[in-house]
Amino acid sequence: MTGTADAALNSCQSTLTWGHPALRAEFAVAADGTLRLIRLGDSAGADPEAALPLVELTAFGHGSGWSGPRFTGTALGARLRYRGHRTARQGAWESLTVELHDPATGLTAFAELSSPHGTPVLRSRVRLRNDGHEPLVIQSVTSLLLGALPSPDALDVHRARNDWLAECRWYTEPLRDTVADIHVSAHQHDSRAALRLTGRGSWPTDGHLAMGAVTDRGSGRAWAWQIESPAGWRWDLGEWAHGSHLALNGPTDAEHQWRVRLGPGEEFTTVPVALAVGAGFDEALGALTAYRRAIRRPHPDHIRLPVVFNDYMNTLMGDPTTEKLLPLIDAAAAAGVEYFCIDSGWYDDNEGWWDSVGEWLPSARRFPGGGIRAVLDRIRERGMVPGLWLEPEVVGVRSPVADTLPPEAFFRRDGIRLVEQGRHQLDLRHPAARAHLDRTVDRLVGDWGVGYLKLDYNIAVDPGTCGPGDLAPGAGLLGHAQAHLDWLTGVLDRHPGLVVENCASGGMRMDGATLAVAQLQSTSDQQDPLRYPPIAAAAPTAVPPEQGAVWAYPQPEYDDDLIAFTLGGALLGRIHLSGHLDRMAERQLALVRDAVDTYKAIRADLARAVPFWPLGLPGWTDEWLALGLRTKDAAYVSVWRRGGPSELRLPIAHLARRAVRPDILHPSRPGAGSADWDGTGLRVSVPHTPGVLLIRLTV
Repeated sequence: MTGTADAALNSCQSTLTWGHPALRAEFAVAADGTLRLIRLGDSAGADPEAALPLVELTAFGHGSGWSGPRFTGTALGARLRYRGHRTARQGAWESLTVELHDPATGLTAFAELSSPHGTPVLRSRVRLRNDGHEPLVIQSVTSLLLGALPSPDALDVHRARNDWLAECRWYTEPLRDTVADIHVSAHQHDSRAALRLTGRGSWPTDGHLAMGAVTDRGSGRAWAWQIESPAGWRWDLGEWAHGSHLALNGPTDAEHQWRVRLGPGEEFTTVPVALAVGAGFDEALGALTAYRRAIRRPHPDHIRLPVVFNDYMNTLMGDPTTEKLLPLIDAAAAAGVEYFCIDSGWYDDNEGWWDSVGEWLPSARRFPGGGIRAVLDRIRERGMVPGLWLEPEVVGVRSPVADTLPPEAFFRRDGIRLVEQGRHQLDLRHPAARAHLDRTVDRLVGDWGVGYLKLDYNIAVDPGTCGPGDLAPGAGLLGHAQAHLDWLTGVLDRHPGLVVENCASGGMRMDGATLAVAQLQSTSDQQDPLRYPPIAAAAPTAVPPEQGAVWAYPQPEYDDDLIAFTLGGALLGRIHLSGHLDRMAERQLALVRDAVDTYKAIRADLARAVPFWPLGLPGWTDEWLALGLRTKDAAYVSVWRRGGPSELRLPIAHLARRAVRPDILHPSRPGAGSADWDGTGLRVSVPHTPGVLLIRLTV
């Protein structure tokens, strides 16, 4: 690591430029001594006196500079004077740390900015240190504040609803629909309105994804962001100085009952956030995809992309037994599966496991004879890696663990242990809770030889817990959520070959912080193969394709078109095979094997591809949908038809006016459809509904 302690800016050097060829940031010191981010990328920039301070925060006794629902124009933010900065280069990352100080309270803020070289993404977090003599109670602090965006008149806002069984549903509206034009010049004051979005509780992406984007309607230029919080978050867009501002926050007191007390010498660091810039929405999302790969924990799974079979979806549905599993294991191995995961129910001896889980011991009733270890051995004998489902953070109210762990090891409010749907929530900041889970995982992985864990989480706790030292429940929730990721990091340190899938009733925990640790991300629990395509097509907005687990559950009662449809929808993600393969005719099994072979032939490209959407982001009821992945040498396009005319044209802008050869990879049988290149796009025909094509475009 190299670094320089750069001198403070003086009157002859009032601006600071930092970054690399793919991303330049320009800062300026305003007349009041605060530092402002006035330009990012090739934006027009802002007047330093009209821009916003680099950091805004509120604290008890130090509120907003003016009333309103936004965390901008705060009293403390206006007093944080620039004191100096440091730059550094570590590996592929450029970093800048700016020091700001409030002489009235002694609070020092360090804005820690970084960016992977060659990628137009800015990552930011803020570290606060109380260098004063009195405690401060912090209520909110921005992780990133950008005030150099175009006017609300020019901006469209993009956000994604994210609900159980209906994840990643993007929608668009003009910013002016929320932030009305009040004639700022006449009032000499900016509007107090703001478009605000929050995520609450222990399901951080329940309701909306923890991300968003804006595009300039005239130029098409895009800014896309994610908030890497495993708990609460907030972003807001508003009008400022005839332009627009973007504020990205973790949890706040107002929305999440979050606050922290900083005694003299104590520190707090916000959750990281990331902001990508691009010539268009697809380009900005491509940059975010590259960034997500840069910040995540390295793991061989991200390169190998093995095929996973999971017995749950539309198959055993939480009712595994030796008798049911053995034929499925044999059929999955014959189809080319490489990992076989036994989902929920393997621990259930009494038919009613929901409120009794927590010990994670195998059921003798379900696995007579050799027990579950004989089933795991069968998986290995068939050349696959065994996996198990686990819901580590919950303990049922009827579980013996509820009485053996100390009360402080669970979420509590006012001294009362919380109960949600017949379950208690572990607090992984407590050593007894963590030791219990370490023993569990070390038994399953170290003793039983399990190589894959699907970690589920099916309750939501809002607003959190008040453990020792927690000033508010939102702070307790964030502390636990960060301790959960620290625990998971420790598991992977001890078992580096283990593959972990993150699941929370599908995609209710599809946040950037968790994705940086786990190898795979469940995208949905959707059981209808006709409703999964819009989820699969939009999932790469939130998850790199090699991490996005997409169900493919062909069934013996499906006709050939529907079998091809449910298989084809998963081929540009991480195929999660399920279905009663053991009951299929040989002709049907051949369709499954053919799709798995196709996936294996292209998966090396998926691990380095970035997404694009030839028809735009999918709508929930769209009859035609399309997802593309592109590399330097080729592109892949999945096209789904759920209705409408049998032919459609897809513009492929980045390949326009080039010689391109389209090849249909799936389905491979004749009559499934056709694809022709017309010089600027694809003309596709899908004669049957439901129908799907996977097309490779070779330049």
